[in-house]
Amino acid sequence: MKLHEPVPGGPCWAELGTSDLEAARRFYTALFGWRPETDSRQQAGGYTIARLGDAAVAALTPLYQPAQPVAWNVSFAVRDADTAVRQVAAAGGTVLQEPTDVFDSGRFAVAADPGGAVFQMWQGRSFPGAGLFNAPGALGWVELLTREPDLAADFYTTVFGWTVSASDRYPQWGIAGADFGGMVTMDDKFPHEVPAHWLPYFAVEDVDTAAADTTDGGGTVLMEPTSPPDGPRIAVLRDPQGAMFGVYRAGDER
Repeated sequence: MKLHEPVPGGPCWAELGTSDLEAARRFYTALFGWRPETDSRQQAGGYTIARLGDAAVAALTPLYQPAQPVAWNVSFAVRDADTAVRQVAAAGGTVLQEPTDVFDSGRFAVAADPGGAVFQMWQGRSFPGAGLFNAPGALGWVELLTREPDLAADFYTTVFGWTVSASDRYPQWGIAGADFGGMVTMDDKFPHEVPAHWLPYFAVEDVDTAAADTTDGGGTVLMEPTSPPDGPRIAVLRDPQGAMFGVYRAGDER
């Protein structure tokens, strides 16, 4: 993506909610070379930040609620979380969790767009978000999969002020034209039970190797490595606990 640091409206963080935190630590450390650090404070509930060098790049967390799915969640930076949730509701979205303070790190909220895709909003304070993007092992793209592309375009451009490219094949989201993600319309090829969702893509040095390493680590390759027209080589993977994510070849950002 063309963003290299957290900016208002842009993706700033990716967070995995998993049913087996220790297994997830082992899997992603082997796959991406992450160095996971678990917050020792009891109030943190096992929140684990993954680092590359000194840079925070993602988080791994236990499931905090019985109905919470195993999934990767994407956070978007906002200047004011309370204002953002009001904008979400006014634009036809649903607020799933009202703004909450996280120590002195920031303030976050959880919402769903009109098509049902869940996302998070983060008002950074001492912690603005990821310290590295677009490098191997770091977040480099986010993708909305939805059955309501027109509603989604109206919603996100209203709430976050995003630009959206005019493309029937693969519209791309941007901030002032700096693209950071795309949108896929879920057609009949997607099972009915698969909900609309946001999918993070992490950069890797070699997509084919990442796919093979995922299988070796007990995960699944959902979309075999492929090179779409005018795009980087990509694959869609699933970790051993069931969370989906994408990978793409670093240096080939859109």
